[in-house]
Amino acid sequence: MTGDGITGDWITNDGTGGVPDLKDLRKRVQQRVDRLPQGLQDHINRVTAIARELAPRHGLDPHLAALGMQAHDVARAIPGPELLSLAASLNLPVDTVQLHVPLMLHGPVGAELLRREDGLDDDSLYQAVYWHTTGHSSLDQLGKLVFLADKLDPQKLPRYPYQPHLRELALNDLDAALVEFFTQEMISLAGRGELIHPAMLEARNALLAATPETTEPGY
Repeated sequence: MTGDGITGDWITNDGTGGVPDLKDLRKRVQQRVDRLPQGLQDHINRVTAIARELAPRHGLDPHLAALGMQAHDVARAIPGPELLSLAASLNLPVDTVQLHVPLMLHGPVGAELLRREDGLDDDSLYQAVYWHTTGHSSLDQLGKLVFLADKLDPQKLPRYPYQPHLRELALNDLDAALVEFFTQEMISLAGRGELIHPAMLEARNALLAATPETTEPGY
């Protein structure tokens, strides 16, 4: 696969895209991506381009951001029952929401497979892949960017009709964009009577609590 993936201009003269320690990981991730269905590969290419655009705006290495996007969905094509089985064999925690929606495990399973089989030892990248579906209060700037770039895929506009506003926020303030997404997504999920993952709620609360202008609730 070529184009917007982690080939082409990702590679510098030393063949690593400026991140020598991640050279082998980059190759292994690419091999996993190449085995994914074409639709997933197309999604990964689109969001990789978005991550490249966002990264310099937030002081992040665009090559590392691109690798995060290439890695985030390596387990996305695994069926739900198999994700549950893999999570058990990998000793990953599985909560109530994930038991009901096993597809939410593709981030944790993907991160752990990359760690055990492909040499992923960068904790920031690991956490970015692990939590890219629900978000988490512990995510750093890379994790926040990976989470948002995934949601900014133009093909997801019907699901996230507020995406243009989200994109404008993400260009300038990742935290503000996350609060907007969490708020809109939880309203949507609750309105449809669906489960809300506690990590998303906790992430939103943590961001709001860290914002000086946040008003106290009227309990």
